[in-house]
Amino acid sequence: MNRRSLGSRLAALAAVTAALAGCASDDGDDAAPPASAAPSTASSRPPGSGGTPARTPDGTLLVTDFGADTVTFVDPAARDGAAGLGSVRVGTAPYGIALGEDGTAWVATAEGVAAVDTRTRERTALIPYRTDTGPVTTGEYRGGGMGIALSPDGGRVYVGVNVPGGNGTLEVVDTRRREVTRVVPVGRRPFDVDVSHDGRQVYATNHDSFDVTVVGTGDWTTRRIEVAPYGTEGGLGSWLKPHYTAVRPSDGALLLPFEGERLAVVDPGTGRVRIEDMTANTHQHGVTAGADGTLYVVGTGPIDPSRDDGPSLTVRTPDGGERIIPLDGPHETVALSADGRTAYVTGGFTRAGSWDGLSVVDLGSGGVTRLPVGERPLAVAVLGEGAPRRA
Repeated sequence: MNRRSLGSRLAALAAVTAALAGCASDDGDDAAPPASAAPSTASSRPPGSGGTPARTPDGTLLVTDFGADTVTFVDPAARDGAAGLGSVRVGTAPYGIALGEDGTAWVATAEGVAAVDTRTRERTALIPYRTDTGPVTTGEYRGGGMGIALSPDGGRVYVGVNVPGGNGTLEVVDTRRREVTRVVPVGRRPFDVDVSHDGRQVYATNHDSFDVTVVGTGDWTTRRIEVAPYGTEGGLGSWLKPHYTAVRPSDGALLLPFEGERLAVVDPGTGRVRIEDMTANTHQHGVTAGADGTLYVVGTGPIDPSRDDGPSLTVRTPDGGERIIPLDGPHETVALSADGRTAYVTGGFTRAGSWDGLSVVDLGSGGVTRLPVGERPLAVAVLGEGAPRRA
């Protein structure tokens, strides 16, 4: 494994980017003009599909189209370019998604939290944020919702809200009343939101402040845990920041991958951070944990092409053994099929180089099939009984 020093990492950073913040967009869309209007609640369906859509089958994927203000229903078995089963307009620049047991998908957009009935394939609500995030825009640094998660009982949605230029918030949505009931301060750019298995804590992973905010759902107190295995040198310009988190099923530890080199294992109770070695040697983003504790980590590609490896999916067993499956092109997040045999990895990378589709990975053989669908799809979730509920 390439164990690079912090100095060499910062040198690579200087050579590659002069962006203000880590994971800077190269395509300039963070400066896009404000959205002109809230989207319609209507669904768009494949031609000839008629009025009312057929029941959405179990195993269907739902992806957030960051570039199209929609979510798209996807048939993962399609191999003929007709994977899309229709899209629903949800709000500007949708990011994270969480699925409820009642069939409602909750989507974090720049405008508010959208509720989508996955059975009828229509938006049923758009719940505005209480946090002032400025004008509604698109692009990587846009204000509004990013990470999102559901409480175990389905009664609350927790969404990390980005405030450009400042600290973010965690907004709490009552799923029955469909309104924000509480706002809690967290760190900068909350990429991901996760919930403890007992629902007593919520974890906001804050990209630009190198930390995780632990929020107690009983008294709404907060604690900051710095997660910076490379240090915080470089500040907003650093690439070596946390992105996404998985909660380990066995003990509730938080697992945060960095650069295909280091896995930060965080005890949310004590705040202690332990570092384990990784082997993919690639800039890492999305992560999810299987029921058996196996970790699946998305590698987006090199920071420094002369030193780093390309895009990949790391499959890491609970004992630390790793298998690296190469991918073609950058990717962002990952979800598992209900049987745990297939990984779905989105191509809607938050930086330049994204592509409109998914990689379908057979975890047994390591075979990868690219599935064209959506427009810059960021998050992916699997519909159906027993399926994992979020990316």
